[in-house]
Amino acid sequence: MRRAKRVLPLVAVVLALGVPLSGCGSEDGSARGVSTGKERGMDMQEAAEQSDAMLDAVLKGIDPDVQWAHGPTTTRACGVTRRRAVMTVVSPERRQTFLDRAETFWRKNDYRIKAVNKDEKFPAVYAVTKSGFGVSVSFRGKGQAFLEADSPCVKESKVAAPTAEPNGPAYKDVYPLPRPNVRSEFWSGTGTGTGAGTGG
Repeated sequence: MRRAKRVLPLVAVVLALGVPLSGCGSEDGSARGVSTGKERGMDMQEAAEQSDAMLDAVLKGIDPDVQWAHGPTTTRACGVTRRRAVMTVVSPERRQTFLDRAETFWRKNDYRIKAVNKDEKFPAVYAVTKSGFGVSVSFRGKGQAFLEADSPCVKESKVAAPTAEPNGPAYKDVYPLPRPNVRSEFWSGTGTGTGAGTGG
């Protein structure tokens, strides 16, 4: 019991700092029974495209739809991270529902839920695929939702900008992105009703 009590604060610190729960920081994917992208011959561009597909999929799995824009792409020593920012206002009463729908989608598609942060103000959920990609949805300043996909360790290469078209303004060359500014009858509302969709 004593050992368990010591571990919990470390998990809280990791989540609070937003440390990626997968990706290049854990290059030895084989230790988890997962081959790394590098072992499969994947390069950073291919990993970025895979990350984009993962983000496309989870956004489609969140119902009703939300408006989103691309966030910055960053590369590490052997990995890449794609980001998207949700421009729809998600009220405090709807944030857990938003996370639940992302989590439900991932579970149905055989992602492993790696961690859940139940913080009232900045909740988040983190998942990982069998191929070592990490993906997360988190709420940050002003209640804005962000999605991130981190690749495992892959071969170094140039990385092109995402090709997926946002379903609203692209905010090209605008950084930081604006805070959420799109109202939704469901996501921006109050109360605890589940509304449309399959999640709770």
